[in-house]
Amino acid sequence: MISKKSINERRKDPRLDSNLPLKIHHDNGDIVTETGNISRSGSYCKVSEYIEPMTKLKICFLLPLKKEGKSVNKKINCEGVVVRSEPSAEEGLYNIAIFFNNISQRDAEAISDFINPSLEYKPSSN
Repeated sequence: MISKKSINERRKDPRLDSNLPLKIHHDNGDIVTETGNISRSGSYCKVSEYIEPMTKLKICFLLPLKKEGKSVNKKINCEGVVVRSEPSAEEGLYNIAIFFNNISQRDAEAISDFINPSLEYKPSSN
């Protein structure tokens, strides 16, 4: 059995639990949901239908950022691929993990800018 700690150590990019509205487009249509967590390289969310692993997706979401003391929303459009899909504890829903396989460097950096300040202020557990 793999501990949660060892899974987190394998991840290249830190994840932040955050509920951002997310629109997923795939061959069967569009799904509107929200992220459960997000990182520079992917997202985890719940969807209302099973999506086969390795399915290619078009993804759009708004990223709330602070710019010059003001709150702004940056629209992120990218492509992803489902790397994990499993039934949720909630009936009729599925948990999917999406890897962003086609995202601009600028958009990936905007995600990091969104995540990093939240991680810096977490109290340490020493």
